[in-house]
Amino acid sequence: MGAYILRRLLLVIPTLLGIMIINFALVQFVPGGPVEQAIARAQGQGDVFGGFAGSGQTETDLGDISAASDRYVGARGLPPEFIAELEKEFGFDKPPLERFLGMLWNYMRLDFGQSYFRSIGVIDLVLEKMPVSISLGLWSTIIAYLVSIPLGIRKAVRDGTSFDTWTSGLIIVAYAIPGFLFAILLLVLFAGGSYWQIFPLRGLTSDNWESLGLAAKIGDYFWHIALPIVASTISAFATLTLLTKNSFLDEVKKHYVMTARAKGLSERGVLYGHVFRNAMLIVIAGFPSVFISIFFSGSLIIETIFSLDGLGRLGFEAAVARDYPVIFGTLFIFGLMSLVVGILSDLMYVLVDPRIDFEKREG
Repeated sequence: MGAYILRRLLLVIPTLLGIMIINFALVQFVPGGPVEQAIARAQGQGDVFGGFAGSGQTETDLGDISAASDRYVGARGLPPEFIAELEKEFGFDKPPLERFLGMLWNYMRLDFGQSYFRSIGVIDLVLEKMPVSISLGLWSTIIAYLVSIPLGIRKAVRDGTSFDTWTSGLIIVAYAIPGFLFAILLLVLFAGGSYWQIFPLRGLTSDNWESLGLAAKIGDYFWHIALPIVASTISAFATLTLLTKNSFLDEVKKHYVMTARAKGLSERGVLYGHVFRNAMLIVIAGFPSVFISIFFSGSLIIETIFSLDGLGRLGFEAAVARDYPVIFGTLFIFGLMSLVVGILSDLMYVLVDPRIDFEKREG
């Protein structure tokens, strides 16, 4: 197993390098880069997101850009010297290959640079937004498993009954409802839209959170994330439930189950003493990947609807504003996380069922 893990870890390097090369190459052909964004601001055309207004970088800030633009009020364009200064500030006075190699060298030293349009480092920016995304991803995954596993087992045991039929109908409806539409419905019903004002409309905590006691802080936290978690869990629990049911049904049909029954074991003993471990292999071992998928996918819309400032919104705003240090820094960090999670999923398989040997399968 050690040799297998080592090979997987070594594969992370070329895989991550390929991801960075492809995305860096694609960005070179996308119009409206950071220089164009800065020029648009200097000409008073504003910004796509008001949240990006700030003081800028260490050497040249947006205040200097605004001052420069004031000197050219009424001009049809900005002077070439100003544009050249912007290109130098953003590093676009160098050829693409040199910029790419320099970026990788900095990443190897864990230097992810600073945001072009915010006076904050990429790592600090990610850490600032991380609590929101972790809250949504972690609790949504836990709740999905707590609901899906018992429900999936129950559906497998009562396969073909009325219980299985009507719960399957509910699952299909839940899976078909878009998360953002369900989120809006929750807001309208329970966040003061048109009916009840039970849950808060925005934020992860209340304004007076710091002054609350420990128990009150915990209650306030869950009070704020209740609706976002329900909205982000709706489709995940449907998939896991069907996966659990089908996994149990596949195991029940195998010969060792018939042998266990022939020995006189009760149905409960067969189900939880023999079937459960094998059937849960694919479900439990997939926990890391399920968490990552909920962590990344769908968070943008949920965060926007519930006014949560997390990684999904950060990535979208960075892409629109062409904030390349944030785009490539987060791409590198989360790409590395996803690849490592893939290795953790394999380790989970071995932990759940030690009989699995990936080295023999590769051989």
